[in-house]
Amino acid sequence: MKKYTLRFLGLFFVMLLAGPNLTNAESDKDFLVEQGAPPPGANDPTCELTEDKPKPVILVPGTFERSAQNWLKLSPVLVSEGHCVYALNYGFTHAGASTGPIEDSAEELNSFIDNVLDLTGAKQVDIVGHSQGGMMPRYYLKNLGGAEYVDNLIAFVPSNHGTDGLAGFKRLTSDVSDVASCIACQQQLTGSEFLDNLNRGNETPGNVSYTVITTTTDQVVVPYNSAFLDGPDTQVSNITIQDYYPLSPIGHQEIVYDPLSYNFVFDALDHDGPADPDRAVGK
Repeated sequence: MKKYTLRFLGLFFVMLLAGPNLTNAESDKDFLVEQGAPPPGANDPTCELTEDKPKPVILVPGTFERSAQNWLKLSPVLVSEGHCVYALNYGFTHAGASTGPIEDSAEELNSFIDNVLDLTGAKQVDIVGHSQGGMMPRYYLKNLGGAEYVDNLIAFVPSNHGTDGLAGFKRLTSDVSDVASCIACQQQLTGSEFLDNLNRGNETPGNVSYTVITTTTDQVVVPYNSAFLDGPDTQVSNITIQDYYPLSPIGHQEIVYDPLSYNFVFDALDHDGPADPDRAVGK
């Protein structure tokens, strides 16, 4: 009996010591569960970075969007190329996803990236964003110290300098009252106080490489070239998809599902600096 009692006590102390570690390991992954259903392949806590893919890719959806839908096609393509992919949802209000104050959404991105870095042991991440999701990270880079932790910001049709009206946002939802109560929508109007402050001074801070991918048929960010950023060519690449694929009809929503646009994404991820569009299309 004494032998079994000692064995039990030994197991008890082993469990006592191991228990908190197991709990901490599980809690380290809770932030991924909190994001809800991810796009295919994303938010896998067991994904391991490799020597040729040393940075996690963070996917950031646009206004009224959730990552599961917004990145339905790009996420599995990135994963198939060996990237560890993590998808964020943010800015939830009664108006819908990604509609809260952009400053608050940037704080959520800050926390999410910190958690990804802790989970993976990486020193930096690459960000791929759509619409507001391509512009909002700039607040994180400029005002929250994020430039130290980001190598690339790759933005599909970002609302960097706003849009001339709310009509585009109305096309994204059938509930016009949601648009009227969408703080992030108001902040993305041309001339808003938020955008004036964001774009004052250096638009491309830090050693981050900025790649903007836009389309002449954008129905939401109007005019389409308001997406472009001012900065040196060594740091900024402003790409209009029709300059390389003249017949492309891709609009604001469809561009994130367009395999042709992915050529610019992978060029930026696979090389130092922003995307080189000629190299990306094989010219």
